[in-house]
Amino acid sequence: MRVKVKMKPKTPIAEERSSEGRFAYEGLDRVIHERARLSVLTSLITNPKGVTFADLKQLCSLTDGNLSRHLQVLEKAKIVEIVKGYDHNRPLTVCRITASGRKRFVEYLETLEQVVVDAAKVAGDEKAQGLVRGLTPSRV
Repeated sequence: MRVKVKMKPKTPIAEERSSEGRFAYEGLDRVIHERARLSVLTSLITNPKGVTFADLKQLCSLTDGNLSRHLQVLEKAKIVEIVKGYDHNRPLTVCRITASGRKRFVEYLETLEQVVVDAAKVAGDEKAQGLVRGLTPSRV
């Protein structure tokens, strides 16, 4: 004996969820998507000529060791370049974001903006919708 089960019609959200990987956010780069590295890259992208190690340490509230390790990860990924030299016989380290690093960071931000838009749609509250209205396209 077969029993007929009446299915509920799909809601728009259920239909969105059924699309494969809709909320996978592949563009959230694991190298960038870490609080300290995100703050390092934000500091560097806003200072295209570069930032000294000491200033970067202060801007990001990191210790020497933490900043050094995060810079190693970013340098290995070719997102930043580190130039060591001297200024009046004192060692000076300057960090800069590379052209490919800038491109990767902007792509990451675009994906992050999509996360906010998607979350605001689901949340449906005024505060979340205000966040979406405040977004402007990334142009760095």
